[in-house]
Amino acid sequence: MNLLVQAASSDDGSFQGPSINEFFPPTLFTIGGLEFNRIIVVRFIAMIALLLIFWIGTRRMRLIPGRFQSVVEMGLDFVRVNIAEDLLGKKDGRRFLPLLTTIFFMILFFNLTGIVPFLNIAGTSVIAVPLLLAIVAYVTFIYAGIKKSPANFFKNALFPPGVPWFLYIIVTPIEFISTFILRPITLTLRLLMNMVVGHLLLVLFFTATTFFFFSAGGWWSLFGIGTFAFGFVFTLFEILVAVLQAYVFALLTAVYIQLAVAEEH
Repeated sequence: MNLLVQAASSDDGSFQGPSINEFFPPTLFTIGGLEFNRIIVVRFIAMIALLLIFWIGTRRMRLIPGRFQSVVEMGLDFVRVNIAEDLLGKKDGRRFLPLLTTIFFMILFFNLTGIVPFLNIAGTSVIAVPLLLAIVAYVTFIYAGIKKSPANFFKNALFPPGVPWFLYIIVTPIEFISTFILRPITLTLRLLMNMVVGHLLLVLFFTATTFFFFSAGGWWSLFGIGTFAFGFVFTLFEILVAVLQAYVFALLTAVYIQLAVAEEH
């Protein structure tokens, strides 16, 4: 609790809000020359939890599943039916299902660490993971398009059929920027900024609560009740955002693949 009070107030007793420096924490320890900070440790914890849950849920599959197996199967079926098969059909959906499933659950678990006590920061709140997943999605849809139609993928992407030839002077640069430059950038920034803003708001609410209760005191404690209520409600909202961002990222990846393997390519 003393640490929370220190985080909420500066040396002169005034309120100290959240800082962007929280996303650049100091090194906790080093293994084999690799530095591990708080966010990297959080990512490892999230990945271990993800692997453990799926291992427990699938190690003894039964025809009539138990509760835990049912929850795991519901999650897998959600990605398979509502993302992969819904957008790509059964054939291509089955083909890209491992990738879409990995993206969805990895982002989901990394996002949820932002509201887990003692972790309190999303593994996707630093650019490395969002950028890596965006690059994977980018390479995948280009690979899918080239494999589907090696001769026509780039041609149809940059020169959409049915457009008057003189308009290609305008259309082609726009298509190049939107398809091959903006897609990975928007995938990265959409996920990253949602997690950064969510973390900063949660820290703001709860450090303000700590400040009003333990530093300001008196009638200021009433403001602490309000900031705690806002923090609690926003925590619930962050759970929704964590799920939604995982869904949107996996969905857009499937959309890009679907556009790449469309018949006109």
